[in-house]
Amino acid sequence: MKKVGRTQHIFLFLLVGMMTSFISDAPLKRVVIKANFDQFAIDNIGNIYTLLDEEIVKYLPNGKLFARYSNLKLGKISGVDATNPLKVLLYYKDFQQLVFLDNQLSVNSNEVSLENLGYEQTELVCAGANNSFWIYDRKNNELLRFNENSKIVSSTGNLKQILKAELDPNFMREYNGFLYLNCPEQGIYVFDFYGAFSKLIPLKGLRGFRVDEEIVYFRRDSSLCSYNFKFMEEACKPLPDHQLLKGVNYFKEALYLAYKDSLVAITP
Repeated sequence: MKKVGRTQHIFLFLLVGMMTSFISDAPLKRVVIKANFDQFAIDNIGNIYTLLDEEIVKYLPNGKLFARYSNLKLGKISGVDATNPLKVLLYYKDFQQLVFLDNQLSVNSNEVSLENLGYEQTELVCAGANNSFWIYDRKNNELLRFNENSKIVSSTGNLKQILKAELDPNFMREYNGFLYLNCPEQGIYVFDFYGAFSKLIPLKGLRGFRVDEEIVYFRRDSSLCSYNFKFMEEACKPLPDHQLLKGVNYFKEALYLAYKDSLVAITP
């Protein structure tokens, strides 16, 4: 049996306590947001964002509705990266367009047309440090990082050639100077700030994840799991009502459970 490190013990302790209290209806800090949504996201101070078609809605950590934004001209929002609450990134894949919102959900910079930049087959987008952003260009199998003026500052080159693998990524995020690219068939490829390949985290079949320090949090079937990629240790605990869940997130001791018509945030 693998030895479980201190960070994993903390994760298990918190998660077991939260699950036990949740199932038994013991007192907990619990926020319930009644809403219909396709996706949700959490920023790094605990604000909650729900997406449905062309609209994004922001809720404060206490569940109070704070702001809404939609752009009928661009249509359905394909993805959101709310890591930075001061510059929330919205991606409109059908139009290859990026929109950046401030903490009031007001547009705070010019829209970015990826097609005008020469990247009309952008598959994935995420925010980066210092107001930069990353794209995965499917045509050239390449990761590129742009600065706030939409100028290329980092690139990987053709990853198919560099990694000697057929890549079909479905999710990516930057954290603490590294870009994490999820490829369900291979795992999570990690690149540094300049686009150099760093390592492969051997977690296959994921749809998404969250990185915090050296831990990757993710859902696997009916469980919420953590993987310490420094010590290569994994821990999982069953999720309540997992048959009804359409999404899960875990961030800074808070568990977020997405259902058909509601989002529940639980803290110990």
